[in-house]
Amino acid sequence: MNNSLSKRDSNVIWHPYTQHQIMEEPVPIVKGEGALLFDEQGNAYIDAVSSWWVNLHGHGHPYIAEKIYKQALALEHVIFTNFTHEPAVTLAERILNILPGKFSKIFYSDNGSTAVEVSLKMAIQFWKNKGQARRNKILAFNHAYHGDTFGSMSVSARGIFTNSFNDFLFDTVFIDTPGADNLKEIKSVLQSYDGQIAAFIYEPLLQAAGGMRMHQANHMDQLLAVVQSENILCIADEVLTGFGRTGPLFAGESMSHHADMICLSKGLTGGAMALGITACNQNIFNAFLSTDRTKTFYHGHSFTANPLACTAGLASLDLLENTSCREQIRWISQQHEEFVRNELSVTGMELLVNIRTIGTILAFELNTGKHEYINEVSATVMGKALSQGIYLRPLGNTVYIMPPYCITPEQLRKIYLFILSIPDFIRKN
Repeated sequence: MNNSLSKRDSNVIWHPYTQHQIMEEPVPIVKGEGALLFDEQGNAYIDAVSSWWVNLHGHGHPYIAEKIYKQALALEHVIFTNFTHEPAVTLAERILNILPGKFSKIFYSDNGSTAVEVSLKMAIQFWKNKGQARRNKILAFNHAYHGDTFGSMSVSARGIFTNSFNDFLFDTVFIDTPGADNLKEIKSVLQSYDGQIAAFIYEPLLQAAGGMRMHQANHMDQLLAVVQSENILCIADEVLTGFGRTGPLFAGESMSHHADMICLSKGLTGGAMALGITACNQNIFNAFLSTDRTKTFYHGHSFTANPLACTAGLASLDLLENTSCREQIRWISQQHEEFVRNELSVTGMELLVNIRTIGTILAFELNTGKHEYINEVSATVMGKALSQGIYLRPLGNTVYIMPPYCITPEQLRKIYLFILSIPDFIRKN
């Protein structure tokens, strides 16, 4: 009888984003250290995608682990209605101090999708509490992805992730990401809704799950000015872009116009624990202050502001604010740019198109078939990478790397060499 972890898994587990009829056996990971993951046989894999974009400082970081351990001995959880605790308050104080814009309150939840749900409900109820219930439409980008719960799906692009549920999603006004020549058209769309749009939710500078699509900060800034001139609330989904992924601590730092709400998760705890944050400005919060209990924000989660998760968030911030970490972010960004300029852009790499970087992220498309999530080239690249000790998970024919900040020069070079080999093995398949 085979009692391997993979076989046991197949008997009891349903994996996310996975067609089990055709899936390969999952790789049983038993340990993580730095940028490496180790399987049952001791094989090492470079985690080139930061385990779904959450890991900042490396796996098994002793500083984060020690902080969580000490907190677990003191208080592992407590209901967050009538009670509060030090990790939640301190984390909120520190996050508010570094966000781009004037934020005043933190609402805790469990992950990126719930952080988005909170922001959407806040925005809609904000206008209802102010007696303007007709402002109930949400504006979002084409190709957006904001999560898999029903509200977050509603403000995401319709496609393979939402097709089974489209009849149950609320209508959203979708616009293109801003460019040099479409701001006038976008403004016309906004004005056509004549004060009905409650909020605009956007992924600043980078639409990740939509295919690592990047747009310019100056165009985004101009769009925010147009949106805010229409008295529309702005929600920045920085679930991915937060905590240094695009270079600065937050993508919003690249713009002079800032959001009214910001959603955070993923790197918030350095990838150690599940935690979500929705930050809002005082104007939003004031709309819920009343002796009328119907104006209360009736939303919460069992594990709201979990002390262990908040402690992990504080430990991650300690590491992130260290000079060496910020230097490492800049180094990765520079390495990506040099690799693209000196190696990826040379003759003979025609199979790799639309090569682009932003901060610690490098992405390109494989010019093979349709540009879609279910393009089978994804499995080909992932399998080949695993055989060479690298974990990549392309978005269809969009290949990207987003390593933990602790990645070594040798590990990063190994990933680059694999990328250079992709055209050869794709042509042979």
